[in-house]
Amino acid sequence: MKEENRAARRTQIDSAAYELLQEKGYAGTSMLAIARRARASNETLYRWYGDKQGLFLSLIEANAAEVRGLLEDNIALGRAPLETLKALGPMLLGLLTGDRAVALNRAAAADGGGELGAALTRAGRGVVAPLIGQVMAQAQAADVLRAGETGELVALYLDLLVGDQQIRRAIGALPAPSEADCAARAERALMRLLALAGA
Repeated sequence: MKEENRAARRTQIDSAAYELLQEKGYAGTSMLAIARRARASNETLYRWYGDKQGLFLSLIEANAAEVRGLLEDNIALGRAPLETLKALGPMLLGLLTGDRAVALNRAAAADGGGELGAALTRAGRGVVAPLIGQVMAQAQAADVLRAGETGELVALYLDLLVGDQQIRRAIGALPAPSEADCAARAERALMRLLALAGA
């Protein structure tokens, strides 16, 4: 299969999976149902993803890819840590409060077995938080942030940035924030981080 055809097929599968996830939840969504909705063969889904958990892990990884890429690139290039955090904040908040993340979080909350929640933690925060930790360590080395436990700085930053926005989105108490809303909240979070933990 040509790469562009494969990418188009993956987009169809992803869309079908998210639709079914919203309609039936994680437990009620099967590989066969996704294949039928995407007009793909069940064999293709199992060949590409292995199983349902593999497919949803792929969705989670794809959802976080842009944020992960920004962090990895900025770390590799040695960009100023505050510039990295300025770019990261609006993107990360938009990701975490976006429709796809909300669908995954709602499904994870309803998944009594905890399988989807574990996958979200492993492929989402488990990948992104250590990268943010590297940025925090760079900020400490540059005397922008006080020395100390970088994990605590990551937790503080995420608390300031996200707060209860993600859960309020998941329970339908908050509409999706605009890009301007995300940018403003991200700027406030960074200013508060510097006020609380600046060197």
